[in-house]
Amino acid sequence: MTNVRNEALFVSLTEAEAGKILDEALEQLVSGDEEMCRELLSSLVCYGGYNISRALPKLMEHGMYYPAILFKDAGPEVRDRLLQQLESDVENLDFLLPALSWIGDAVVVTRFQEWREDPPSWAEELPVPPEQYTYAAGWELGQDGTRVDLIRTPAYAILRKKEPSAAVLDSGEPGKFLLQDRDDCPWCGGKLTALINLDTHHPSISGLSLRQERLHFKTCMRCGCYSTIFMKLDDRGVASWSEYNERPGYMPEIDLGDYGEEYLNSGPFLELETKPRSIFHAAVWGLTQTNSQIGGHPSWIQEAEYPACPCCGESMHFIAQLDWSELEEYGEGILYMFLCEKDKLTATLFQQS
Repeated sequence: MTNVRNEALFVSLTEAEAGKILDEALEQLVSGDEEMCRELLSSLVCYGGYNISRALPKLMEHGMYYPAILFKDAGPEVRDRLLQQLESDVENLDFLLPALSWIGDAVVVTRFQEWREDPPSWAEELPVPPEQYTYAAGWELGQDGTRVDLIRTPAYAILRKKEPSAAVLDSGEPGKFLLQDRDDCPWCGGKLTALINLDTHHPSISGLSLRQERLHFKTCMRCGCYSTIFMKLDDRGVASWSEYNERPGYMPEIDLGDYGEEYLNSGPFLELETKPRSIFHAAVWGLTQTNSQIGGHPSWIQEAEYPACPCCGESMHFIAQLDWSELEEYGEGILYMFLCEKDKLTATLFQQS
């Protein structure tokens, strides 16, 4: 049986080898081991970027629609079957809509626009409007009904090395990570954390229309567990507390003594990988990959959540994430980082299981 824990294996497969693993996954599905089938197919799609479209009819036959990213390479026939199924399969709406979102072709975009303008009867069964399901696949409908992607390519892993990185010593390094900031959090009084200090010429963000030499992400690691934290960027790319931050009423009083800063010890050991990886590499949370990265699709632990810029109201674009289980021995949860280029605002939010 293929070792699903061997991430490197899936990255280097030939098409023939990938085909054999796909067949193995379907055999597992037929035998009743849906979980193993899911892990094998997710690894093929996310790590290796392999097209598994020939397996999709069998998945639908067995009612397996999760994770929805498995449907991203579906052809017109599968797409149309999913669209038709929406009209009668109310119980699976929460799975069918994300699957269609990952397909995301012109037909799907048009249908989501139609549903936004004239919600179908089955939309009453949903917790949110149909068009909000597109966030699961990293895009949304623009005001004009076109597709707007909310992720950046390519993707670069943030790896933990055995020896401290020179990035803390050499200002010319592309990325620095997890440094205590000199500014205090206005809410709790503790020090802010400089999460990432990134060279704007690095390929992971070189497409941004930023004139600054560096892009800084800061947050409060205590208050940021309770609320999205916004920062404004100055002309140098340095981040500072935004006036748009509003302390939520449910947030408790913070006792600084209850919060350690051991995660800062990981900063010198973090390094930006020199080679890009698949933008889907970390898209399925719960596999075995390194989740910390710049670019690519987020590893959502809960529902996809792209903050709205408090200035312009548009969805902010995902830039990076740090997985706390990779930073501390007993760490958990992921901190996600976003940017509104137009208004020079950053945002961070935190999710955990």
